[in-house]
Amino acid sequence: MNSLLAILIPLLIGWYWLDSLRARELALGICRAACEQRDLQFLDQTVALRRLRLRWTTDGLRLRRTYRFEFSEEGVGRSSGYLTLVGLDLEEIRFILPERAWDA
Repeated sequence: MNSLLAILIPLLIGWYWLDSLRARELALGICRAACEQRDLQFLDQTVALRRLRLRWTTDGLRLRRTYRFEFSEEGVGRSSGYLTLVGLDLEEIRFILPERAWDA
């Protein structure tokens, strides 16, 4: 039993690491394309994992990852956005735009 655990634990860690790399690359590509589509500048060319949870779907148990990214309108200021993947499927992408103060 101990030898089985000694083999199983490194395999699970390796699977999680490779799956996380694949999900991060997918999130980067989605963020890049979404920013280009909205004429926004994707800043730092990176995403950061903010939340990791397990979620039951019709396909079984999946990892639900939420990534944070930053973008800019017209190169001025920084705004945050969030992208959520369930497994390797896009669940949601959200751009949080700052409220504009209009001078009267």
